[in-house]
Amino acid sequence: MIRGDRQERHLRHDDPVCHDNRAGASRPWLGPGDPDDSGAPPDDGRGSPDVVLKTRTRTQKPSMYKVLMLNDDYTPMEFVVQVLQQFFNMDQEQATQIMLHVHTKGVGVCGVFTYEVAETKVNQVMSLARQHQHPLQCTIEKA
Repeated sequence: MIRGDRQERHLRHDDPVCHDNRAGASRPWLGPGDPDDSGAPPDDGRGSPDVVLKTRTRTQKPSMYKVLMLNDDYTPMEFVVQVLQQFFNMDQEQATQIMLHVHTKGVGVCGVFTYEVAETKVNQVMSLARQHQHPLQCTIEKA
């Protein structure tokens, strides 16, 4: 498009000459006719034309969730210990301690995980409890 003495070129994001995908490119590339198409990376002014600056993107840590086991008067203690060992990778002693805590306090933390992992563990526990016809309940809560 020409306006007065000035020529403008409108680039689309999918135009093959819009962006230079070469490593170290720092400006739009206008193709083989580009006045600065020497093929060398831009000079940083310190005499070292092969220095490439990298930017770091900061990622947020995912929200964490506690998997809570609720006490009931019907699920056998041995079954609860088995569940803790099977789905939460606890040894016999640790699983027994958590089971006793749930039994005496009414609720206990089985572990802290990302939402997807916590949700999966709750579903696994609830599914196994249903298969064995136990009313064992698990839930998640933001940590």
